[in-house]
Amino acid sequence: MGKIIMLLIQEFLEGLFDNISNTLLTNLAEISFYPENTLSSVGFSGFNSLFDVFLSAGISLIIIKFLKKGFEIYVLWTDGDADADPLLLLTNFARAIVVALTFPIMYGWLVEVITDLMNKAIGALGLDANPNVSSILTNLASGGIFIGIALLVFFIIYLLLLIQFYKRGFEILILRIGMPMACVGLMDADKGVFKSYIQKFFQSSITVLVQVVLAKLGLVLMIGGHYIWGFAASYFAIKTPKFLQEFLIMSSSGGSMMNTVYSGARLVEMGRRFAK
Repeated sequence: MGKIIMLLIQEFLEGLFDNISNTLLTNLAEISFYPENTLSSVGFSGFNSLFDVFLSAGISLIIIKFLKKGFEIYVLWTDGDADADPLLLLTNFARAIVVALTFPIMYGWLVEVITDLMNKAIGALGLDANPNVSSILTNLASGGIFIGIALLVFFIIYLLLLIQFYKRGFEILILRIGMPMACVGLMDADKGVFKSYIQKFFQSSITVLVQVVLAKLGLVLMIGGHYIWGFAASYFAIKTPKFLQEFLIMSSSGGSMMNTVYSGARLVEMGRRFAK
């Protein structure tokens, strides 16, 4: 019975390595930050056109909101302070347009920083040399049923982690596509939806950094025979999004404080104008 179980485990791992061996260590960041490259290679192209469509929609919405706010503030007097300097509204409009247009360049810089930090962290831990994954099958043949079951459970966890990377790739892709429309929030004093949107964006990027390092660490530990540490690293990699969410997403009270500070600043400005 034990030999049958070992043969089944070996068949499972061989099939797993044949299908995803190229993504076990090398393409995790690429999958997360630029999933459109992988999707284009399997026949789904047109993402550049999709980016252009949402960029045009975002620019149009920014212009419409600029005209609407200007009309309501300085013509109808139904929104904001009619005595406020129009330059403030024009500045917010210019900022929204510039961020929407230059976001692809800034995103490239962000990916370069995250990737460089990832590579330095991997190098600092001595994980820059890719281990021989095929040696797992050799160890499996010479080990007992405990080793076989341990490796099976680990690679099931690792497979779930790979699915998370693909899911994270879709998440970041959707955030990138929708960024021009989120820039409409920059027209508001409290930055509207843009504030929470960019926080979510940074959370996803930092999550990829931590998960890639932990995924590689867990795999190297398992290959080296340190099974408990390997399980721990891979399991924590799966739990990384929930762990980081406690630190990288601000509570709603942050927005209320920003509104309070802004309102206070506006009152001081009005008081100075009244004194003049």
